[in-house]
Amino acid sequence: MKRLIFPSTLWLCLVAVLVFSSHAQAQQLPDFTVLVEKAAPGVVNISTSRTVPSRSSSSFHGFGEEDIPEIFRHFFGDRFPVPPGQGEGPGQGRNEERQSLGSGFVISEDGYVLTNAHVVEDADEILVRFNDRRELEAEIVGSDPQTDIALLKVDASGLPTLNLGDSDDLNVGEWVAAIGSPFGFDYSVTAGIVSAINRTLPRDAYVPFIQTDVAINPGNSGGPLFNLDGEVVGINSQIFTRSGGFMGLSFAIPINVAMDVADQLRDDGRVNRGWLGVMIQPVSRDLAESFGMETPTGALIADLDPKGPAARGGLEAGDVILEVNGEDVERSSTLPRLIGRVAPGDEVELRVLRDGREINEQVELGRWPNSEQASPSQPDNSQVRLGVAVREVDDAVRQKLNIQGGVEVTNVEPQSVAAQAGIRPGDILVSIDQKSVSSSQELAEVVEQLPKDRAIPLRVYRDGRSLFVALRLQ
Repeated sequence: MKRLIFPSTLWLCLVAVLVFSSHAQAQQLPDFTVLVEKAAPGVVNISTSRTVPSRSSSSFHGFGEEDIPEIFRHFFGDRFPVPPGQGEGPGQGRNEERQSLGSGFVISEDGYVLTNAHVVEDADEILVRFNDRRELEAEIVGSDPQTDIALLKVDASGLPTLNLGDSDDLNVGEWVAAIGSPFGFDYSVTAGIVSAINRTLPRDAYVPFIQTDVAINPGNSGGPLFNLDGEVVGINSQIFTRSGGFMGLSFAIPINVAMDVADQLRDDGRVNRGWLGVMIQPVSRDLAESFGMETPTGALIADLDPKGPAARGGLEAGDVILEVNGEDVERSSTLPRLIGRVAPGDEVELRVLRDGREINEQVELGRWPNSEQASPSQPDNSQVRLGVAVREVDDAVRQKLNIQGGVEVTNVEPQSVAAQAGIRPGDILVSIDQKSVSSSQELAEVVEQLPKDRAIPLRVYRDGRSLFVALRLQ
C-alpha cells in the first residue's frame, strides 16, 4: 500500500534540505579569525608629519588641488591641514604642519618595516605604532617611487614578523584579506578575491599589480594583503575611484616585486634597473596588419639611443619586440617591467620581428638612467618646480636634430606642472621662456627666475619635430 506524503511533510523536507545546503555553503566560506590573530602583531600604523608653507587664502577652505580625488591616484597618504587654532592659518605667510596616515608591516625582527613610498614622501617625522601601542620613530632606509616601495628602520629587536608568500602562485578567484588603518581605524580587516593579476596601470609600468575587490580606503596604503595561509602576497597601494573612496577596484604590489626592491634598498640604498635605451609605442591593429602580424602584440621600437644598449645589440627602429627571455610581451606597457627587473650588465634574449621574420638578439642591458633617484636624495629646484628629471643630450642626437643644446626629460612626476603641460619622458627641452638650456644646471638657473601665475612658452623636440607648449607655475 502506497503512503501519501502530505504537503506539510513535503514542506518540512524542503526546509531541511535548504537549511543543510546553506550550512554546507557557509562552511565553505573562509574563516579569517586565526589569520588575523597571528598576523595582527606584525602589522603597523604609520603616521607622518611635515612642515610646509601654509596655503594661500585663494584656496577653497584651505584645500588645494592636491586634495581633489584622482583616478588611480596615490590617495592613501593625503595630507590634512591642521585644524583651526592648532597651527598657523592659511594665507598668513607662515608654516603649518600636515599629517598623513598609512599602514605597513614588519619584515625582520631587527626593525625593518615595509610600506608605500607615497606614505612617507617628504616626511619630517615618521612614527610607527605597533599592536601593543608602542610608538617608535622610524627613518627611511630608501624609497623607490617607480614601484611605490619604501623601506623603514626602527630601533628595536625581537619584533613580530609576517610570513611572506610567493605572489607568482596567486590565482584569479583566490580569497585574500587586508589588514590596515583606513581613516585611522587601526587593524581593520577586509576580505575579497583576486580579480586579476599582472595589471599595468598608468604611470606604473614597473609593477604587475594584483587587482582585488578587497575594500581599501585612505589609510590602508602600505598594509599587507594575505592569502588564506596567512602569508603576505602583496602590499595595498592604489584604488580606482571617482569619489575618493572604495569602489570595488583595489590594486596591490606583488610581494615578490616589493621584496626585490626592499633587498636592494637595504643593501645599496637604491634600486638598479636594466635599461634598453629605446622609445616604444603600442602595436595597433593597423600596424600589426602592415607588419604581417596576425594579432597586435609586442612593443614597437619607434626610436633608440644611438649609443644605448639596444643600438649596440643590433636592434633597429621598426623592430617589434615579442619576447624577453622567453616571456611574451603582450603589449608595449609590459616591456619596461620585463626589462626593469633584469640587473644592469646582464644579457637578455629578445625575440624580435623584423621585415616579416622573427629573429633572436642578445643585448647586454645598461643601467637605468633614473636608478639613482631611488635613494632619498634631494632633487634640484628645477625638478621641484617643474616636476621633471633631466639629463644632457648626447652629441649624436644634437647633430641629428641640428640643435645646439637641450636637455632630455627622463621622468615626469604625475600631476606636476610639466605633466599638465603635456611634457613626456623622451622630450628634449630646448628653451624655456625664450631662454636656451643645454644642461641641468642651466635649466635650474632659468627655472629659478621664472615668474608665477603666467603662461610660459617652452620649446621641445619630440619625435624629431619641434613644438611649443605652454606651462604655468603655481
